[in-house]
Amino acid sequence: MLAASVLWGTTGTAATFAPDVGPLAIAAVAMGLGGLLQALVAAPRIAGSAARLRERRGTVVLGAVSVAVYPLAFYSSMHLAGVAVGTVVSLGTAPLASALIERVVDGRRLTRRWLLAAALGLAGTVLMCVAEAAHASGGAGRASPAGTLAGIGLGVVAAATYALYAWAAHRLITDGIPSRPAMGAVFGLGGLLLLPVLAVTGAPLLASWSHAAVGAYMAIVPMFAGYVLFGWGLARVPASTATTLSLLEPAVAAVLAVLVVGERLPGAGWAGVALVVACLAVLTTPSRTSRGPGHPSSTGPPVPATATTAPQQPQPEATAPTG
Repeated sequence: MLAASVLWGTTGTAATFAPDVGPLAIAAVAMGLGGLLQALVAAPRIAGSAARLRERRGTVVLGAVSVAVYPLAFYSSMHLAGVAVGTVVSLGTAPLASALIERVVDGRRLTRRWLLAAALGLAGTVLMCVAEAAHASGGAGRASPAGTLAGIGLGVVAAATYALYAWAAHRLITDGIPSRPAMGAVFGLGGLLLLPVLAVTGAPLLASWSHAAVGAYMAIVPMFAGYVLFGWGLARVPASTATTLSLLEPAVAAVLAVLVVGERLPGAGWAGVALVVACLAVLTTPSRTSRGPGHPSSTGPPVPATATTAPQQPQPEATAPTG
């Protein structure tokens, strides 16, 4: 999960090398081609799991539609309301949306540990975005109030759809479908839904080799490789934990903006990075809860904390990514 978040955090820096490409084109090429590549690589395994995928077609379709809507809403939110507001709304509220879905649909109860981690992560994300907004406040071309409100609304849509496709993929995996065919089916169908958007908006991607290289990178590295890792992780943790771990993404994006793009991050921004790291430490440090005799994990390796305390279903063995 953390490795996937690191890869996702590179997308903002990569997009700076294609300034003439709009947010819809970036979204469509990244998630669209990345999703189709996942489906292509996993095609034999998807065929082997076709019967089980058909039995759960509603979950597959829900995940695919969410995969298609999420990047369009996310990149448009940042375009309309600014990177700071778009990021904090889209990524900062996704763990809350995911936890709400798990609470309502699965009946899971949130732990105090997850609440503490989510609060630290959200606070850190807010600090980073406030610092970025303050640093850019003297610039021209600020977003209009209407654009900001539209961007906030799209950010909420992005958070909800991110939480939905994470939940749908996790549900397929815990129902016995290995991670590769589950993710390949959901993201492949989502990629198909994004192809018309790419056909309409993607012309600037072909305007230069640098733009084409950015599009290829976005599709292959953060979206294809990142979501292979994401699916592998979803076999081991609940969706609410996965979305909370993804709060590392804006921290990575901020650091890369400093190191690669040459931006400056104020002290409040670095404090936000520290809070996100603290969130990840709280969430991933093995708990020292006592286990009764005969507990299956009493002598095994530590298990990362999850967002809930409901009894866990037996987890299927995930298929590790191959070279």
